[in-house]
Amino acid sequence: MSAVIICPNCRQPVRPQSRNCEHCGIDLAVVVGIVEQQAMLPIKPPSGLPMAPEILVPRIGDYMIERNLLTPDELQQALKYQEECAQNGKPILLGRALLELGFTDQQTLDQIVTAQILELQNALAEANQSLKERVQERTRELQQALERLSELNILKTNFVANISHELRTPLTHIKGYLDLLSDGGLGPLTQAQSEALTVMKRAEARLERLIEDLIQFSLATRGELSLTLKKFHIQRLIKPIIERAAPKAQAQALTIHVNIAERLPPIQADEEKIGWVIAQLLDNALKFTPKGGEVIIQVAAEDGLVNVAVIDTGIGIPKERLNEIFEPFHQLDGSTTRRYPGTGLGLAMARRIIEAHGSQIRVDSEVGKGSRFEFTLPATDRDLP
Repeated sequence: MSAVIICPNCRQPVRPQSRNCEHCGIDLAVVVGIVEQQAMLPIKPPSGLPMAPEILVPRIGDYMIERNLLTPDELQQALKYQEECAQNGKPILLGRALLELGFTDQQTLDQIVTAQILELQNALAEANQSLKERVQERTRELQQALERLSELNILKTNFVANISHELRTPLTHIKGYLDLLSDGGLGPLTQAQSEALTVMKRAEARLERLIEDLIQFSLATRGELSLTLKKFHIQRLIKPIIERAAPKAQAQALTIHVNIAERLPPIQADEEKIGWVIAQLLDNALKFTPKGGEVIIQVAAEDGLVNVAVIDTGIGIPKERLNEIFEPFHQLDGSTTRRYPGTGLGLAMARRIIEAHGSQIRVDSEVGKGSRFEFTLPATDRDLP
């Protein structure tokens, strides 16, 4: 049996192959317009109005006036008649009002409705084509921007790697002569010279760490971050880290608390890099905690995992900017007069190291109250001998 459709005018079944409705004679091209329009914009006619193609056509009266098929006075009469019908509980469409008043005939009305639907279809098709072209153009622009950004990132990474290696050579000479001066190999020093030498050695050590961070970051960015995994107790990393950070904490009148659970299981990880991450998190906590504040290193085990947390009572981070702290070469205070120094690489590198171990750094922070940075590593199934 052939499929049938329902004529929107007389509600009788008609065959799709027919050009006109066999019952009321309406042009079935109108039916196609109705189906397409309903699929895209589900139109619900006002309660009580019959379903007809005219529902899809806006301002049919003005359209007919523009084509000299209706006068303004006739339109006003039809609108008034339509309003009276609605008040009597028998709402009708404007086209039906025009027919009943004799201002037009069915054939003309059908032609007007069909013509308007076709115009709407053409306008919609043009709009869709224009939108498609705009989307394609915007996609091309975004792809080009992405490719350019990728190129710039590669150039930046290569530049960082090259300049870092180049800085190592002169720094080695500086360090060598500083050691000679400190050991008295170049003659005795006065008290003032010794104090100046101490300052220079601290500056050299800091510069050396910065260069090493740049080199490690460039390697990690290029996917060359290698891990030397071995089994060890993470608590043995804490003591030397605290000892190195103690002078900075004392200078800022900060207190470092250590809370390590007893009988922690060992983990299998890169001991040097995990130690570097903990030291970096501790250094950040000390840097952003005002005088008199506290910093806590907390290590605990649960459900086969060892959790390391560094907690401070510092300035905190706005929640909407938490993701920014892990961006390389970026600080929340990017001004030239910023209070806290640094390259903005520490947390970016720490995240890469922890992710290379199959974990993540989690952050919880509140402005004015402090921050908590933590990560977990899987414990091994047996203890060390």
